[in-house]
Amino acid sequence: MYDSKITPEKGYYLAGFTDGEGSFNVSFRPRNDFRIPWKISLCFNISQKDKVILALYKRYLQCGTLRVRPDGVWYFEVNNFHSIIENVIPFFEKFNFLSAKKKRDFQKFKDLAKIIKDDSHLTLRGIEKILEIRKEMNDGGKRKYGDIEIMNKIKESSETKR
Repeated sequence: MYDSKITPEKGYYLAGFTDGEGSFNVSFRPRNDFRIPWKISLCFNISQKDKVILALYKRYLQCGTLRVRPDGVWYFEVNNFHSIIENVIPFFEKFNFLSAKKKRDFQKFKDLAKIIKDDSHLTLRGIEKILEIRKEMNDGGKRKYGDIEIMNKIKESSETKR
C-alpha cells in the first residue's frame, strides 16, 4: 500500500505532475517460456531531469525503480503487477487527475489491470480486448510491436501446439 501518511498537498502535487508528465502503459514482450508467446505487462512511468520529484514518487508510492538514463534524464517506473494493483492504482484513485485525457488513460489502465488480474490476458479474446484498449491510450503512442504482429505470433503459436 502507498504511504497513507502523505499529505493531500503532496498527493495532489504528484497527481498533477503525473497529469502532465506521467504515462500509463501496456507492453508486449516476446517470450518462449509463457503459455502464450507474449509477456503482457503494465507500467507506470515518469521521467524528469530533476531526481528530487521522482524520489517523492518512490517514497510515497513505496515501490518502483529510480534510475538515470545515459542522457542524464531520471526515470521512475513501476512495472511490478502487485505494486501497480496495491500501490499505484489506489494512490491515483485517491489523488485523481484534472485532465480528461489522463483520467481516460488511467481508467483504461485499470481496465487492463482487471483483465490481467482475472487471467483473461491468457486468452485470445483477452488479448484482443487489451489491443483494443491499448489503441485508445496515450493517443495511440509509439509501439514496438503492432497488433498484426502480436496476433500473427499468437496464431502461429497455437497452430504449433496442435
